[in-house]
Amino acid sequence: MKKIVLIASAILLFVSCDDFLQRDPDAKLNSETYFANETALKTFINGFINSYTPSSALAREDGSDIIAVTRTAYYIDDWNPNVQSGWSSGDWNAIYNINYFLAHFREAPGLSEATYKHYEATARFWRALQYWNKVCTFGGVPYYFEPIDADDEEMLYKARDSREVTMNYVLEDLNFACENLSTDAAWVNNAHISKYIALAIKSRICLFEGTYRKYHKTNPETGSAWAADESAKYLNEAVDAAQKLMATGRYSIVTNYRGLFTTQALNFTENIWYHQYSTAAFHTHDLTWYFTSGSMGSKWSGDHEFIQTYLNLDGTPHTTTEEWAEEFKNRDQRMAQTWMPPTYTKTIAGTKVTTAPDFAVTYTGYQPIKWNLDDNTYDNASIANNSVPIIRYAEVLLNYAEAKAELGTFTETDWNNTIAVLRKNHGGITNTPYPTQADPQLAAYYGINDPVLLEIRRERAIELVFEGHRVNDLMRWCRGDLLNKQWYGLYIPEVNKSYDLNGDGTMDINVYLQADGNGGRKGTPVMISNANGGWTLENGTSGRLMYNLARRFTDQRYLHPIPASAIVLNPNLEQNAAWK
Repeated sequence: MKKIVLIASAILLFVSCDDFLQRDPDAKLNSETYFANETALKTFINGFINSYTPSSALAREDGSDIIAVTRTAYYIDDWNPNVQSGWSSGDWNAIYNINYFLAHFREAPGLSEATYKHYEATARFWRALQYWNKVCTFGGVPYYFEPIDADDEEMLYKARDSREVTMNYVLEDLNFACENLSTDAAWVNNAHISKYIALAIKSRICLFEGTYRKYHKTNPETGSAWAADESAKYLNEAVDAAQKLMATGRYSIVTNYRGLFTTQALNFTENIWYHQYSTAAFHTHDLTWYFTSGSMGSKWSGDHEFIQTYLNLDGTPHTTTEEWAEEFKNRDQRMAQTWMPPTYTKTIAGTKVTTAPDFAVTYTGYQPIKWNLDDNTYDNASIANNSVPIIRYAEVLLNYAEAKAELGTFTETDWNNTIAVLRKNHGGITNTPYPTQADPQLAAYYGINDPVLLEIRRERAIELVFEGHRVNDLMRWCRGDLLNKQWYGLYIPEVNKSYDLNGDGTMDINVYLQADGNGGRKGTPVMISNANGGWTLENGTSGRLMYNLARRFTDQRYLHPIPASAIVLNPNLEQNAAWK
């Protein structure tokens, strides 16, 4: 009976397709007819763009150490293999479709070898990205080079390939893509995968794997030592990919940081890959709605310990705790372009209105504006049209810097070409010397003492916040324990008092002890209690707000479990060591 169920599942797994590939079955299976010319190849490849492009910020950053949220299911609930998903037909369709294309694309006649290789490189890029996402979640998975037939029992019952084997195949695909993808104008900045995109993504993936192997002394998949120390191999590959992209001179760092995230127009100076949106084309998204709604989203809020890491404009660390309005003075300009500052205005009913943090939306007082369109028209509907970067040149510079620093080959020249450029152009910081002493606050937080690595980690968190990287960064640095940290909010001098946060004459919050009640004071109520999911104050009746949401990251969660349902269908799938 199990065999019948498995094959039925396989038919769903490897034959069902997304809408863009829905065709008459005979036409779909007759590849010689389908791949009749280059137009057919391009149509098939465009389907990958439509369905497999990463979501970037649309995935959001639920529950990292630097972003407080209302819920973080994986780190709160009693997670186990029975509730784990990610191994259904829809999760494997992409692999089948990509391999189907690779098995048949050369049936299109009359193309040059360079053209054939470009299409092969495009498909292999997508396959690498699909498998890397699976590795990030589960570790090693069964690796398939070809589309699997529903009656191929050997492949259907295939065991997991190890992480080492899977990632070596990913690297092979990435290298082929970087060598053979086109840089012709028809393929660049035109909703296609180009060599520039492949190099950028390779720098991301190889940095992840290199640091993961370096900081995880044992393989979480097996609970044993790695088969070989390959951390330097991947770090060198990350450096190579970033260096090649940097050498093209095609991209540079702009000076309008927030404009990268709030405009519909595509900025080809810094954006390498992006989601393009347009109200005219009825193609919009819901980011503003999510970040401005207390019920739609997760009330994403900045943690004060992270807010403190934004440097002063003169390049010195910011070490004092001040009232909210004072904190934004003379700070890295990205702070006021990421988090609502005292000077923030929003268009409401056609009029610009000074707007303060709304505690119906934020749990800490540090309310994000990085992606928000500053008009309340967008607050309650999926109608935002700002284009969303997937990977920017800023990340490539950060990947290059970190990989070289981890290898011990990072120089002052490298600093001046990467971190210093970001701090000057995006942050407006006037003094960016090469670091020679570790910031004690960062050293205590990350548990390392290398001054260069600490500053790169500072810069990475600030530059890429809300772009979907932070949890992966903690996973690869083996610092998942930081996901359990206390989230801190803005400083409250005393309780039982209302506060005008931005000085516009309107009381914005009323902070009161539960026992005393709000006393009829004005402003959004902020009740100090000991309830899970509520607030306390650092010093009892004063100090930083402390948002309380119990979390329990444990080392077993560096990898998700293989879903129990998948193991029932294929007993050859071995469960990750910590989840057995």
